[in-house]
Amino acid sequence: MNDTYKTLTKPTEEVLYKEKNSKFFGYGFPISSEEDVKKILEQIKKEHHTARHWCYAFLLGTKNKYYRANDDGEPSNTAGMPIYGQIQSYDVTNVLIVVVRYFGGIKLGVGGLISAYRETARMVLEVADIEERTMDQHYVITFDYKNMNRVMRVIKEKNIQIVNQKLELNCEIEIKVRLQYASQIFEIFDSMYEIDIKEIEK
Repeated sequence: MNDTYKTLTKPTEEVLYKEKNSKFFGYGFPISSEEDVKKILEQIKKEHHTARHWCYAFLLGTKNKYYRANDDGEPSNTAGMPIYGQIQSYDVTNVLIVVVRYFGGIKLGVGGLISAYRETARMVLEVADIEERTMDQHYVITFDYKNMNRVMRVIKEKNIQIVNQKLELNCEIEIKVRLQYASQIFEIFDSMYEIDIKEIEK
């Protein structure tokens, strides 16, 4: 079972690609939602308010992936999709790549645009700090305080990561488990008397 994915650890440095007087500035960002995309685009449009086009593509998700590609006024499929193609070829997710174009007075044609946007996106991913992460399943375990030792013993034995906990008379512990071990851990807690475990989406 493949339960890892690759993403950017931090925003990339700016890259610059030039073609027939047009300038293409490229940026890469790690993202976790479409809300992140909106905020980043607003920021880039402020920084490059005299640019002609702010084209981008993003991919979100690990199990269920969702992408969007935007040509922002360039001819259809000459900007967003070439950028998205590079995201796919570098096999990264939870990532946004933005390419800002300043028009230099000479038209590049469809082929020229495709190769300029693709090359800028490739340069962005070339300088990006990419790391492999594990896909995790989150669970909440609920139990009475008297069962604390039993729960903690399993957490310690199985080296399970605690995300947060509320330890009172009624206890709640949120754990995260690497996907390939998730069902095994779920079964252990599910079979324990007076202990409740449920899956939560993250």
